[in-house]
Amino acid sequence: MRNAAAPVPLSTSGTTPADVVAVARHGARVELTESARAAMAAARRVVDDLAARPEPVYGVSTGFGALAVRHIDADLRARLQRNIVRSHAAGMGPRVEREVVRALMFLRLRTVASGHTGVRPEVAETMAAVLNAGITPVVHEHGSLGCSGDLAPLAHCALTLLGEGEAEGPDGVLAPAGELLARHGIAPVELREKEGLALLNGTDGMLGMLLLAGADLARILTAADVTAALTLEALLGTDRVLAPELQAVRPHPGQAASADNMLRVLAGSGLTGHHQDEAPRVQDAYSVRCAPQVAGAGRDTLAHAMAVAERELAAAVDNPVVIGDRVESNGNFHGAPLGYVLDFLAIAVADLASIAERRTDRLLDRNRSHGLPPFLAADPGVDSGLMIAQYTQAALVSELKRLAAPASVDSIPSSAMQEDHVSMGWSAARKLRTALDGLTRVVAVELCAATRALELRAPLAERGLLPGPAGRAVLAAARAAGVAGAGEDRFLAPDLAAAEEFVRSGGLVAAAESVTGPLA
Repeated sequence: MRNAAAPVPLSTSGTTPADVVAVARHGARVELTESARAAMAAARRVVDDLAARPEPVYGVSTGFGALAVRHIDADLRARLQRNIVRSHAAGMGPRVEREVVRALMFLRLRTVASGHTGVRPEVAETMAAVLNAGITPVVHEHGSLGCSGDLAPLAHCALTLLGEGEAEGPDGVLAPAGELLARHGIAPVELREKEGLALLNGTDGMLGMLLLAGADLARILTAADVTAALTLEALLGTDRVLAPELQAVRPHPGQAASADNMLRVLAGSGLTGHHQDEAPRVQDAYSVRCAPQVAGAGRDTLAHAMAVAERELAAAVDNPVVIGDRVESNGNFHGAPLGYVLDFLAIAVADLASIAERRTDRLLDRNRSHGLPPFLAADPGVDSGLMIAQYTQAALVSELKRLAAPASVDSIPSSAMQEDHVSMGWSAARKLRTALDGLTRVVAVELCAATRALELRAPLAERGLLPGPAGRAVLAAARAAGVAGAGEDRFLAPDLAAAEEFVRSGGLVAAAESVTGPLA
């Protein structure tokens, strides 16, 4: 991760995913390089030259969308650019999270700084100043079809540059945008030809949420490998299926990485390999044996999604776009590449949650847990143990399956049939964020069950059969984090909340890595 204290430079040479996360989530400052200023100035000269000609040029001297047939006189063009921002700031519903809005703003600034939009350098400087001041426009949940860019969300951001609408200050308090700009010594911008359109016409919301989701899912995948290993250990399963030579005969890189993580967590365990002691079985169940295959497929899906995201980071998404000494219309604002991978990730998230829930249920079922008490209860019948925690987990998995239904297969024509096929990529991104929260909770429930089950294997310690060092480290860290262990029934929601935070904050992975070293 980039040091958030170091400014993120914006040039014509591209941006990294770590840059986006640093600005969006950690408040890193941004700064425009001289090369970016020079590229913007050169592109602006092209726009100014075209604006002076009598021939209509889309976005410069015409209306927009289905209204592009009207030529706009020079004395109305400032009003045209201001009006597109005001009219397109038509979002509804709950506010979008601060980190998403900051990603949206930063990515639009990145495209502006590429020198392909024709926006003046002073407008870009204002965009950077707003970000650096910690001013966050109010953006609403609904308003983007993921085509012609994330129009309404970006319009709400552009409205703040005009000193209009509402925004949140660095103190988290909502105020009129004009007041916040004045408080930080930022002058509102006066838009000229093409600039209003250029501030709206990008895939920045979809891309920002994809990059944030990628960072989150990478951490959850590692956490899921850890909990899968703990469950295998608690079920006295065999780790032989994780051997590198078995992964090599089916060389998916994600599978190999997950199997290696699990092997390292299980290193030194006295519990693995005893699957034939009490209730003999030749093989572990699929949810245990195939854990690296499922999590590994999720890893490979994430790798593909991040490859798409990095290509988009290298792009200048606008319409029309400045190419050399001309301005050309194009369709690069269509969100299909991002919509598809956002939906792919939601499918992977749902399936990873599904297999984790099946492992949890196996730990709780006395007929399949190989000697553990029903529902991991202290006094079954008097105590219910984790029975209803699994209900909660199952409800989450069911919701994740609904969220896996792809948004990108839908399309609703707009703009009087001029924009007759849209991506719905923004919707795909919004539901993926919800899905990641659900997956975190599902992994947290498995953690509660697996650690409690390991504690209940204490009688085996008399035979020298102990969890491995990594398992013991996770168990101790979880208890220190407020995830209570085996015992009589108690108010369970605080335990689950503590487990969720332990997973979300990275505490689970950190505890395992204190023994294993860095995991993939």
